[in-house]
Amino acid sequence: MIGRIMLGAGCLLFATLAARAQDVPGIEICTVEKTMERRTSCLQSNVDFLMKTIGKQNSDHRLKLDAAARQIEALRTAVNAQQKAIDQLKGAQTKSEPSKAAADKDATDESSKARPAAKDAAK
Repeated sequence: MIGRIMLGAGCLLFATLAARAQDVPGIEICTVEKTMERRTSCLQSNVDFLMKTIGKQNSDHRLKLDAAARQIEALRTAVNAQQKAIDQLKGAQTKSEPSKAAADKDATDESSKARPAAKDAAK
């Protein structure tokens, strides 16, 4: 009894899968059709399917290209901001170098003054 129920359920499942397979659009082999009307209809169905597929692919690629263009623009903006920060740091560094050189010169002068005083004290 259980075997018959399982067999019946399997047949129903197989029948529904076969029915779904007929509804799936795609490329069909049109050379097996005998009449010209059916062959023409089959070819037209193939052309329609291909045109829809091309349209979907075109829109998908356009979306990807637009997203990539937005990402490139954001990266360019980030690079420009980084370049400005680098320029500001270089400017600050060049401003501090002359004052640092003057401070070093003052320190050298003070140490040279301290040396003769130490020599005089040693005598």
